[in-house]
Amino acid sequence: MIEVQSLVKRYGSFEAVRDVSFSVGAGRVVGLLGPNGAGKTTIMKVLTGYHRPSSGSATLAGRDVVADPIGAKALIGYLPEGVPLYLDMSVYEFLSFVVDARNLPQAGRKQAIDRAMEACGLGKVAGVRMERLSKGYRQRVGLAQAIVHDPDILILDEPTTGLDPNQILEIRSLIRSLGAEKTVILSTHILQEVEALCSEVLILNEGRIVAQGSAADIAARMPGEERLDCSVKGATPAAIEALSRVAVIRGVQVLGNTPSERPAVDIEKIRVVADSGHGDEAAEAVFDWAASNGAKLLELRRDRLSMEDIFVRLTREDTVS
Repeated sequence: MIEVQSLVKRYGSFEAVRDVSFSVGAGRVVGLLGPNGAGKTTIMKVLTGYHRPSSGSATLAGRDVVADPIGAKALIGYLPEGVPLYLDMSVYEFLSFVVDARNLPQAGRKQAIDRAMEACGLGKVAGVRMERLSKGYRQRVGLAQAIVHDPDILILDEPTTGLDPNQILEIRSLIRSLGAEKTVILSTHILQEVEALCSEVLILNEGRIVAQGSAADIAARMPGEERLDCSVKGATPAAIEALSRVAVIRGVQVLGNTPSERPAVDIEKIRVVADSGHGDEAAEAVFDWAASNGAKLLELRRDRLSMEDIFVRLTREDTVS
């Protein structure tokens, strides 16, 4: 659906986007993540036709954003950061203006507006001037104008900026439902938003993609370790020592008192450390170890790298293995 190849965007001598390539299939929700100045908004502006690339290409469903800008824009619904609204208009008047600007067929305009208002929960405020709406409702209007022409692609720049927690949950729910039918690219600084909404992530730093894929895939490729926190009943000190010698396990740490200070039947909490990418093998080894040593494994919890951990490492180190 979206293909970007060797994209470069310069502003004078400053290179905001540096040789960026990625593709997004239909029905995917992809997050653009990165610190300020990483190139997120610039990429979105190239995709939406606001900026021309300095070099490289971007196509939307086969339509080049430079060679066929009108055709490409017809496929897009765009919500820029800081929704630009005509506050003296009512919600319905504004959406009527948008469908006029989009040149939708006259016969289907009312149905398109009604459909967008229903999807965004705007029915109760259709006649209200937008200057009287809360910020949450203004974001809803922004999303409504982005989907009123039923585009195949949605591009959303910081869609929940400045909203309170309840409004954020409402907008996330709406984006999630839209993502079931459309291809969505969203930019955000909110790491929890990426985890809540996105099937894939593009992490940008200084204009380059430094990681791409699901959060779990990126974490597995990063150097470091994976940890398994376990609760075990009936493990002897000798058995725990044997676990530390299993090939895929780098180390074992007993959390709290050591087994020698309590009867062997007590529940021990232990932490098993494995190299990054070998968590599944380590988990299997723990199960096999417990069974062969007469111990009962009551709990096993994977302690994966969080999106915050991934973001901090990549935007500081600028590399991923």
